Amino acid sequence: MEKKKSAKKKFQLPHIYVILFTFSALAAISTYFIPAGKFERVPGPDGRTAIDPNSYTQVDSAPIGIAEFLTVIPRGLIDAGEIVFFTFIIGGMFSVLKTTGIIEVVVDRLANRFAKNSILLIPILTTVFGIGATLIGTPELSLVYIPVIMPLIIALGYDSIVAASIALVGTVVGFTTGVLNPINVGLSQKIVGIPVFSGLPLRLILFIVCISVGIFFIMRYAKKVQQDPLKSYVYEDDREKRELYKQKDKIEAKSMNTRQKYASLAAFIFLGILVYGVLQLGWFMVEMAGLFIFMGIVVGLIAGLNATKISNAFTEGFREVLMGAIIIGLARSVAVVLEDGQIMDTIVHSLGSLVGEMPSILGAVGMYLVQLTINFIIPSGSGQALVTMPIMGPLADIIGVTRQTAVLAFQFGDGFAHILFPTSGYFMAALVIAGVSWQKWIRFYLPLFLVFSAIGVVTLVITQMIQYTG
Repeated sequence: MEKKKSAKKKFQLPHIYVILFTFSALAAISTYFIPAGKFERVPGPDGRTAIDPNSYTQVDSAPIGIAEFLTVIPRGLIDAGEIVFFTFIIGGMFSVLKTTGIIEVVVDRLANRFAKNSILLIPILTTVFGIGATLIGTPELSLVYIPVIMPLIIALGYDSIVAASIALVGTVVGFTTGVLNPINVGLSQKIVGIPVFSGLPLRLILFIVCISVGIFFIMRYAKKVQQDPLKSYVYEDDREKRELYKQKDKIEAKSMNTRQKYASLAAFIFLGILVYGVLQLGWFMVEMAGLFIFMGIVVGLIAGLNATKISNAFTEGFREVLMGAIIIGLARSVAVVLEDGQIMDTIVHSLGSLVGEMPSILGAVGMYLVQLTINFIIPSGSGQALVTMPIMGPLADIIGVTRQTAVLAFQFGDGFAHILFPTSGYFMAALVIAGVSWQKWIRFYLPLFLVFSAIGVVTLVITQMIQYTG
């Protein structure tokens, strides 16, 4: 009996490299069995390319052979180059900030200030990050939030999962519920032909409910970790961080020297430029990465680092996130295989047809399950909308589901899985920046994901029953 128990305790998921390679291999094998097909691409909303839902045709089979399969991982890295290099740059930039000593001083002061009520930071930060994502639709900013809050969260007695969850859960709830999110709600409503941002009151209620549930889950886990650090899922992984950021008993708090003060001011100016660029100029990862390079250089020089120290700090940061870059390429390789084998459109077409055969009362739930499945292979919110919503809009009319409900099904299926599936590039990069393995994150997030899914399904059943139009 004792041997069986110990064997069960030792079981763990394979390494994430193995999992993603297996997904790619299965995708390649499936090209021999799933018929190749394609939709015609046509101009869509906002100058984007969408599909013609009535244009699906089968084409000549294009199975992926060994020679082609050998290149999918390098090509995955190339295709995901924007996220890969953003991950490198943000890792390097924060390594420079750590080297200047600014982060250590800021963390020291904040940790002292919030020591008695540290748990309040969780609802505050999670809600702020959620509001940002629900208004501008950028869950990728969690890549910036995590390294900013990580030292403080560790210093207050929590762990890396708490820091990652504050950023990831907050942004994914905001993005999914999409109160005024132009990326998923605005675009999908345009595609299906209903007023943009109609149905706002329901989405606002969903945001409040889901962000409250997310905060409850995070706080429950955080309290356990603070009371008994050994209950942390990443206790051993966080050992170095605890040493680096732990609060030390002292009479006086640390203070910045003059150069550090000016460097901190420069960092805030750069962050202001970042916010302006994202909101007003439409910046994304390439532009943000370029800004972070200059931010690291300028802040480092002002703080007193010479060129060699800045370069070494960037190199150390690159080294810390190297694994994440490879994971992103591996995740993208799954989509590369499906696109090369010309079966991605076939999968979308088949799943859409499957929904059409469901009973009316289950139609909306079926749409959710289809969107959830497709999200594994198309983890981009806008990309998934452009591929699926031209099909789901007319299909909703046929099976008696309102188009507003079809959009909700898309939101739920696309959104919450962004921080579940390992094929989501920005999510995997965020975990690497946080120093949390995908397997340990799943242990934390899966119960919460199931609750989010239940909220989504109940909402869809209700909207289907009342024929919700917003």
